[in-house]
Amino acid sequence: MSPAQSTPRNESPDPARDEELVPVQATGESLDINDLRPVKLNVSADLGTCPLLVREVLELKRGSVLPLNKLAGEMADISVNGIPMARGEVVVLGDSLSIRIAEIFGAGEKEGGGYE
Repeated sequence: MSPAQSTPRNESPDPARDEELVPVQATGESLDINDLRPVKLNVSADLGTCPLLVREVLELKRGSVLPLNKLAGEMADISVNGIPMARGEVVVLGDSLSIRIAEIFGAGEKEGGGYE
């Protein structure tokens, strides 16, 4: 048995590795940006980070305050599905925290933003 064909002990062979890849035929169909509108995405805002030792995490209790690596008033990083997309300022609306978009990466000086 050659080295390329050998399988490490306790590991079953992967049949997908032995399959020949064939090109997919184009169907002539295409997606428009409007086809993606109903897709849900996860948007998150990173207010900062705080490196801690395991000991420090175990000592956390209600009322503990974690010092973040960002200053008050500094922009929060906004990601869509884990991909950095924008920066914005944290604002309080009623009892909720919100983000006012200040910069969208790669968008230039476009007013209003978004796809129509």
